[in-house]
Amino acid sequence: MLTLKLIQEKRDFVIERLKVKNFDATQIVDEIIALDNQRKQQQAEAENIQQELNKISKSVGELMRNGKKDEAEAAKAEVAKMKEQQKEIEGKQKEAEDALLAKLVLLPNLPCDIVPEGKTAADNVIVYCSVKEEPVMPEGSLPHWELIKKYDIIDFDLGTKVTGAGFPFYKGKGAKLQRALISFFLDNAIAAGYNEVQPPLVVNQDSGFGTGQLPDKEGQMYCVTADGFYLIPTAEVPVTNIYRDVILKASDFPVKNCAYSQCFRREAGSWGADVRGLNRLHQFDKVEIVRLSHPDHSYEALDEMVAHVRSLVEKLELPFRIVRLCGGDMSFTSALTYDFEVFSAAQKRWLEVSSVSNFESYQANRLKLRFKEEGSKKTQLCHTLNGSALALPRIVAALLENNQTKDGIRIPKALVPYTGFEYID
Repeated sequence: MLTLKLIQEKRDFVIERLKVKNFDATQIVDEIIALDNQRKQQQAEAENIQQELNKISKSVGELMRNGKKDEAEAAKAEVAKMKEQQKEIEGKQKEAEDALLAKLVLLPNLPCDIVPEGKTAADNVIVYCSVKEEPVMPEGSLPHWELIKKYDIIDFDLGTKVTGAGFPFYKGKGAKLQRALISFFLDNAIAAGYNEVQPPLVVNQDSGFGTGQLPDKEGQMYCVTADGFYLIPTAEVPVTNIYRDVILKASDFPVKNCAYSQCFRREAGSWGADVRGLNRLHQFDKVEIVRLSHPDHSYEALDEMVAHVRSLVEKLELPFRIVRLCGGDMSFTSALTYDFEVFSAAQKRWLEVSSVSNFESYQANRLKLRFKEEGSKKTQLCHTLNGSALALPRIVAALLENNQTKDGIRIPKALVPYTGFEYID
C-alpha cells in the first residue's frame, strides 16, 4: 500500500509512474487526497473540541467550590452538548478513514525505474539466456503428460476421482522425485543463509491483506468459509506475516527465511490447451525464500536472490532464461520482478518456474512492519522481497521432457543423492 505522505507530496509522480503498469490513477489519487484532507480537518475539529472540553470540565469543579451551582450546571450541560458534537465528528472521521483505506488498496505498487513499459509478456525483457538456440528434442520425444503415463509416476485420473481436476497423485519414483526436489531446494536455501520455517497452510484475513492477496485476489484463493480462513497460494503469505505489527532493529537485517509448503490456487478462468499436465495445477509444492531488508539495500538483496535461483536451475542442468517483467505483466504489489523460465523441448515453449520480486515498502505499509535505526526513536518501513526457489510442477515437466533417453528419464547429478536413483525407468 502506498503511503499517504508519498501520495500527498508527489501526486503527479505517483500518477505518472503507475502509467507504466497501464493504470490510470488520476481519479483515485485525487479522491485519496480529498479524503485525507477531510480526515485531517475532522481530526483537528475533534482535538479542538477536546481541548475546550478539558477547559470547561476543569471550570465545573471551581464553580462548585465557589458555590456557583447554576453556572456549574450550565457548564455541565455545555459539556454534554460538546461531547455529542465530538462523537458526531469522530463518527464522520471514522467513515472518512474507512473510505480512505478502501481507496488506498486500489492503487498498485509503483514500478521501479528500470521496469520496461509494455502490456503483456511479449513486452518483457530477456536479461539472460543460458542457450543460444532453443533445444530440439530427438524425433519421437514425448511431452511430460505422456511420459508420466508411460512410467506411471503421476496419476491425474486418480486425482480427479478423489478430488477434482488439477489435484494429481504422485506415485513411486514420481513421489520420490518430488521429495528429492523439496529437500534439494531447502538444503540449498539453508546453505545460502536462509532460516527454515514450516508455516501453516491456512491464514486469516489479516494475513491475506498484509501481503496483498486481499482484497485483490480473493477470487483466486480457496476460502474455508466457516472459519474465514484461506488456503495459502504461496508460503510468502504466512512467512511474511510472521513480522506483521513488528518493529525490528536495523541490526536485525537481513532477515532471511525459507519455507516448503503446498500451495493452493483456484486458477479460475485460466484453463486451456497450453496448461495441460503439470503446467498449471490447483495444488502444488513450492519452496519459497522471503527476505526483509533495509530500504538502502533491498535491490542488492534482490540481486542475491536472483543469483540463488539461477544457481538452482543451473545445478538441475536445465536450459533457462531470466526476464525482467514489463509494467503490464507485473503483479499488483511488485516494484520489480524477474521471472525464471525453463525451456520445455517437447512442448517447444518456455515455462515460468520462479518469480523473484522486490515489493519495497508496499507490503510493509500494509503489515505495519517497521524498523528503527540505532539510537533513533523514529520508525521506518522495511522492504520485503520473495522468490520461488523453486516451484516444482514445471520443473518436473522440464526435467522429464529434457532428459529423455533410451534408458529412461535421466536424473541430474545434483539430484541423485536425494532420489537414490539415476533414472526413472
